[in-house]
Amino acid sequence: MNVGVAHSEVNPNTRVMNSRGIWLAYVISVGVLHVVLLSIPFFSIPVVWTLTNVIHNLVMYVLLHTVKGTPFETPDQGKDRLLTHWEQIDYGTQCTSSRKFLSVSPVVLYLLTSFYTKYDPAHFVVNTASLLSVLLPKLPQFHGVRVFGINKY
Repeated sequence: MNVGVAHSEVNPNTRVMNSRGIWLAYVISVGVLHVVLLSIPFFSIPVVWTLTNVIHNLVMYVLLHTVKGTPFETPDQGKDRLLTHWEQIDYGTQCTSSRKFLSVSPVVLYLLTSFYTKYDPAHFVVNTASLLSVLLPKLPQFHGVRVFGINKY
């Protein structure tokens, strides 16, 4: 038991995606983003879908693959200070349900976006690049890898 904290986890970042209702909140927040973008009168439907996809992937890239450490003090002797949030989820165990959910959800959004943009080449290139930017860092081969030394410290 950790003294002075309201939880028994050494690092609550490891279990946050297994919390009750977090997946529902995630899906609702993507839906709210899409509805807000739809309410802007001069955006067409394909542009709204592409913006939803790109904004979602940008935010998820920053939150999961760029920000490192924990937002609170942990008794782990700084072990997780150099790990991104993705590397901390489920203590780094691969192929857990939360990791699968976070890997499949951008793909589902990409497929919806591709369908509603009618596979327009310009939208398709932007959406594919956006998808690859969030899927490649999730691969087990990139666990702990800093490409070109970016985000090393």
